[in-house]
Amino acid sequence: MNIKGTKIAIVTGAGSGIGRAVAVELLGAGWSVALAGRREEKLAEAAGGHPDTLCVRTDVSRPEDVAALFGAVRERFGRLDLLFNNAGTFGPGGVPVEELDYAAWRHVVDTNLNGAFLCAQAAYRQMKEQDPQGGRIINNGSISAHTPRPHSAAYTATKHALTGLTKALSLDGRPYGIAVGQIDIGNAATDMTERMRNGVLQANGEFMPEPVMDVADVARTVRHMAELPLEANVQFATVLATTMPYVGRG
Repeated sequence: MNIKGTKIAIVTGAGSGIGRAVAVELLGAGWSVALAGRREEKLAEAAGGHPDTLCVRTDVSRPEDVAALFGAVRERFGRLDLLFNNAGTFGPGGVPVEELDYAAWRHVVDTNLNGAFLCAQAAYRQMKEQDPQGGRIINNGSISAHTPRPHSAAYTATKHALTGLTKALSLDGRPYGIAVGQIDIGNAATDMTERMRNGVLQANGEFMPEPVMDVADVARTVRHMAELPLEANVQFATVLATTMPYVGRG
């Protein structure tokens, strides 16, 4: 039960990268946080022994795992104020579309899109039914929700679809005080983006190192979005390394 009256958040993909940074940022701001991810040891490291945490091993592509996650949060905290829908995968980046294995395509779709839907649906149900009603969902989109990189069909398709999901959820959540927004992130410095420093394929066929930004800057942006009153919503935010080749990509 949420005795202290603090805000309750679920962060998926919380064991590393952006998810971990956001979980740590929210904990530092006084939130109680349920950290979800596939590797229990990484979740425990991210939680750092903080008393206001709950670590739940979760594969977001599995409906039973998602149901167990949200059930555990209800039992522990009694309500849910924020879902940061962050879990995702690049998949086999750099593979031309004609060589992309269908199983690899399905893995990216199941994680990035189906997983986001399952978590959002569970959050929506909880937020609609709880008292007081309402809450916030923030989906982790991407620069690739707007503009693709070469050889990124699966990742780009799921991130474009996530934008549509964000808009639909935002509209449908209005009667119940459920605010839904999306943060599109470009080149935050994490293990997943380490390759950017060494050089990645550009639209002109050349390989070029790309600048990155501190992942803490992303986490602070998510916290700002999360802590707005439900009467206000950041529908879409784009946070990127200032000089990354995005605006002029292609």
